[in-house]
Amino acid sequence: MKTTPIIVKLDNQAWRDIMKFMNKENEYTEEVSSLVWLWVLLFGMFYFAVKGVWRHVLISLILSMITLGISWLVYPFFAKGIMRKHYLRMGWVEVPE
Repeated sequence: MKTTPIIVKLDNQAWRDIMKFMNKENEYTEEVSSLVWLWVLLFGMFYFAVKGVWRHVLISLILSMITLGISWLVYPFFAKGIMRKHYLRMGWVEVPE
């Protein structure tokens, strides 16, 4: 029986997608990596603290104490949306690529 190799082509563009947000007042642009889920999985609430998303630092801290750390594994699924909402609530505009 002859076997044929399976070739999987990975789309590298998916890993390079970056969300960009611009402050309308001073036109400063901030970038958020598409790997935000990975950074939140690895660093949890500390990632949000570095980015200045203090609301989710507090929520993450409280949830991690209540769930004994299990929320740390759930938060990455929502990280991209959290970052998008954070910038939009501050009045920033998402810049299309």
